[in-house]
Amino acid sequence: MSRGRYYIGTSGWSYAGWKTGFFAGIRSKDWLYYCAERFTALEINGTFYRQIKGETFARWRDSVPADFRFAIKGHRFLTHFKKLAPARESVERQRDHSAALGEKLAAVLWQLPSTLQKDLQQLEKFAHHLRVWPRVTHAFEFRHPTWFDSDVAAIMKRFSLSVCHSDAAIWPIWEAITSNVVYVRLHGNVVTYQSGYTDRELADWAAKTIQWNNEGLDVHVYFDNDAHGHAPYDAIKLIDLVKQG
Repeated sequence: MSRGRYYIGTSGWSYAGWKTGFFAGIRSKDWLYYCAERFTALEINGTFYRQIKGETFARWRDSVPADFRFAIKGHRFLTHFKKLAPARESVERQRDHSAALGEKLAAVLWQLPSTLQKDLQQLEKFAHHLRVWPRVTHAFEFRHPTWFDSDVAAIMKRFSLSVCHSDAAIWPIWEAITSNVVYVRLHGNVVTYQSGYTDRELADWAAKTIQWNNEGLDVHVYFDNDAHGHAPYDAIKLIDLVKQG
């Protein structure tokens, strides 16, 4: 069994609040390159809100090393407005818009609203739609606890979809593993989007990542505790811990 790979970075990188901290002295046009030198992956947040131009994706693709990877967030039209009930063409449109990332696109995150409760029928229909978008990992961030059960896990396993381990203060975490990829989002578990992670907590996440890799699983970890600039520093610390392990 081959060892899994790890992809660790932040959820987004174009944060004005990082300008005087993490990006101090770095021109904004070089922020992506600066991140790519320090992280192994990045989650693209902007795709949740808008359609990004192909030439922008191509520029990002060409700005990072060959082994660097991106994850993108599925558009909120599919998850929040249509609530997993879009036409297949909507999934194809998102797929085609991101095609310029090429092999550097490793995963797509489908973040569900915290108010959206379990709907097995819609989940299964959406899973069928995702078959038009192979060769990437599809992960679901379930925030309402009604999703956290064996029936949902069975559908996820059948379609090789990943459960996002979503660590936050204002919704619960479901630590199910349903495919050969583990997807983790660390939002801050004291104050969501704001609090940093302690050395002990980072050591625990590093131990989990190393264990999953040793079991042959690929692992994505993205820090979304960006409000006070903790995310990039936490990501760097976690990468160092995993390397040491």
